[in-house]
Amino acid sequence: MPTAVLASWMKALADLDRNISDAERIDQLRLLEDLKSGAAAAQARIAADFDASRRADQAARGVPTSQQGKDVGAQVALARRESPHRASRLLGMAKALAHEMPHTMAALSGGRLNEWRATLLVRETACLQVEDRRSVDAALCRDPATLDGLGNAKLVAEVKKLAYRLDAESVVRRARRAETEWRVTCRPAPDTMAYLTALLPARQAISVYAALAGVADTHTGTGDRRSRGQLMADTLVERATGRAAADQVPIEVGLVMTDRTLLAGDDEPALLHGYGTVPADLGRDWVDSTDRAGIAAWLRRLYTHPGSGALVAMDSRRRLLPRSLRRYVDTRDQSCRTPWCDAPIRHRDHVMAHEDGGPTTAANSQGLCEACNYAKQALGWTARPRPGPTHTVETVTPTGHRYASTAPRLPGTPGTASQDSSALARHFADIIRAA
Repeated sequence: MPTAVLASWMKALADLDRNISDAERIDQLRLLEDLKSGAAAAQARIAADFDASRRADQAARGVPTSQQGKDVGAQVALARRESPHRASRLLGMAKALAHEMPHTMAALSGGRLNEWRATLLVRETACLQVEDRRSVDAALCRDPATLDGLGNAKLVAEVKKLAYRLDAESVVRRARRAETEWRVTCRPAPDTMAYLTALLPARQAISVYAALAGVADTHTGTGDRRSRGQLMADTLVERATGRAAADQVPIEVGLVMTDRTLLAGDDEPALLHGYGTVPADLGRDWVDSTDRAGIAAWLRRLYTHPGSGALVAMDSRRRLLPRSLRRYVDTRDQSCRTPWCDAPIRHRDHVMAHEDGGPTTAANSQGLCEACNYAKQALGWTARPRPGPTHTVETVTPTGHRYASTAPRLPGTPGTASQDSSALARHFADIIRAA
């Protein structure tokens, strides 16, 4: 099917007749859901074909087998406007559906299974041998009626039962391996909150939860007015930090705000490194609370250009980025610079490779997560800084597609809540630029 036909479908969907009966609206909702599933199946087939084509091309070019296909997930991520982590999972699912699970692929293509439930089937059979995986695929998806009425939890339970019956040893081995992947993660939540998540073996997780709940219930019985959830969260913070209040923990937190916000009551939001935008009042409260608690608050001055708001560039002749330049890149980029990737920065590297003449400068540096940095080292990828008032990197993939990444807006950038274009600010910028 020509790509132009798919583009015409998009236009047709935007022009759907809205002057219809409620019964037709329900029919359209169902058909559109089926269409989404069919589109997901088509994407899976395309991704699997692209992976095979890239590997064959790289093999013909002499790329070692261990390196073949390493950049496929990154290209799929850019095309689907997804993070590389999610795209790698989508690619893995596509290959499993295309090569090992034909009945699941048929159910997805026909709209009897949505993309998430297909993902669950692939995920829960990943530990099985190909023959056993195909047996589960046939048992659950050969007859469409088998899937009728099954919710996500029930579907997973059915897959687990079949998998254990076919290969109990593999299921147990997978569980043992999962116990080695304990970790704690932190990700932003709405309203300047954050999710602190611990992935633990079930028995430890239940024990931790029960201990926190027990303390909360004890406090509730003494008339504490905090909710049970608040008591559990406060207990977790106190036991993890050894402090009675979270704002007394002596750690470095990167809070970026203008001098006007900090000292003159301006309402331009601040930027919390690793989280995002926070209200100006809250940022000032955090700084004030360190003073009230007797904790030193270190202020680091960052000068931005009064016209563009970009941080002033820093240069170095060294091959590796010096510590000051790495800190500068972290502050400017905030997270991985690859479009649609929100992963934390792990590598600070040259945009144009040093061996290709790329200088060790702020303009030729960017922050990337580990996966994105390795993907861009594959054959056929190029990147270069693009001129402009804000730091921009243009990446070209092996298929010739171009993607631009612009550094996020920092407090004080023109177009934000308020600006100060005073002569003093311009003077500081000129001094630093000339240094």
